[in-house]
Amino acid sequence: MNRRSFSAAIVAGVAASTLSTRGLAQTLAPGVRNVVLVHGAYADGSCWSDVIGRLQQAGLKATAVQNPLTSLADDVEATRRILALQDGPAVLVGHSWAGTVISEAGVDPKVSALVYVAARAPDAGEDYGALAARFPTPPASAGLVKANGFAQLGEEAFLRDFAGDLDPAKARVLYAVQGRISDTLFASRTTQAAWRSKPSWYAVSTQDRTTSPELERFLAKRMKAKTIEIESSHLSLISHPDRIANLILEAAGSSRP
Repeated sequence: MNRRSFSAAIVAGVAASTLSTRGLAQTLAPGVRNVVLVHGAYADGSCWSDVIGRLQQAGLKATAVQNPLTSLADDVEATRRILALQDGPAVLVGHSWAGTVISEAGVDPKVSALVYVAARAPDAGEDYGALAARFPTPPASAGLVKANGFAQLGEEAFLRDFAGDLDPAKARVLYAVQGRISDTLFASRTTQAAWRSKPSWYAVSTQDRTTSPELERFLAKRMKAKTIEIESSHLSLISHPDRIANLILEAAGSSRP
């Protein structure tokens, strides 16, 4: 390569880098660089690992909450502790059961937007079990194993109904680290519905066997969320981390209406 060609290549590279940076700046609103990710039942914070890596590459600070899964109050408090550590506005993301948690904790003034991933989204004081009963019963419900006041999914239900589109070897690792839930956890009722006052996004899993996709669509429509549909099991955050990360990036770049 001669000197002129070499110089032209450098200029082109700088221009491409500048365009990429500008693109990111246009995607993310000033000041929104924090994402707090809340896991659901039968999981732990590591389930967000693939999404976290993608958010970090985009320049965001991502933090996963480790829920005790002992009560709604305990999970909300764990989430609030992480929100308190953020140095500015944050997008609050919840998967599955954690949709209940972020609906309660999301009224925190630091929360700029909410993202629900195949998640519950109860209204304040709503009997979510009664609401869910209006929709088809997902197969995973039959796989709960209870002992000593706590419950978990049995291995067959976990692999087939919870993580059905993951490599079985990876799904067995996730099964081994799943969080055990208090057997009264799902009876909890929220006192807040943050989605009524915060801009919201929702990812529906169309092949979900843990939460009815029809219920997910109802919840997304009720909250007037920006909605995407992913051909995925309940664990779209693991099987489709690019789609989930992009949805979070979109929420991070939003401004409240």
